Amino acid sequence: MEISVCRSGDVALLDRYLGSPGVTSFHARRFARQEAGECTYLVAWLQGRLVGHAELRWIGCAAPEVTLDCPEIGGLAVWPEDLRSRGIGTELIRAAEELARKRGLTTVGIGVGQDNPRAAGLYARLGYRPVTDYLDRYSYQDHDGTTRECVDACTFLVRELSSGHLDVKPA
Repeated sequence: MEISVCRSGDVALLDRYLGSPGVTSFHARRFARQEAGECTYLVAWLQGRLVGHAELRWIGCAAPEVTLDCPEIGGLAVWPEDLRSRGIGTELIRAAEELARKRGLTTVGIGVGQDNPRAAGLYARLGYRPVTDYLDRYSYQDHDGTTRECVDACTFLVRELSSGHLDVKPA
């Protein structure tokens, strides 16, 4: 498996294979944030096939309930489902942690939906501990022009980073 920083040409592949709702894809939004220096958007490849992604938001969690000053890993996904529980999500998280270490940061956060015990279990196994509950609010414009507002009940978790190092291939 290979983890790399998202390139502009990867966005169309992300839309095709991992999808997102709305007119402007979540992948395009994440890539735009990366171009603005607000995040690093990581993609996972397995045998030349795009199989996952994660966003490391340098600006932290946008929810006002989360007051910690640390980058947030978000948008973590592995697809298709039969590839889950094979270490891809773990490798994406470890790559994001390594990027934070390289910036001299000592703490990273991650949000998990309260309806997602499988992901919560993974994060706990990786050393993430709950800090606060919050509401993750986001919106998108549907193909018919309607703006959809979404609210997910989540828990914000944090992990103190060790000094170990991994390699992440640059864009």
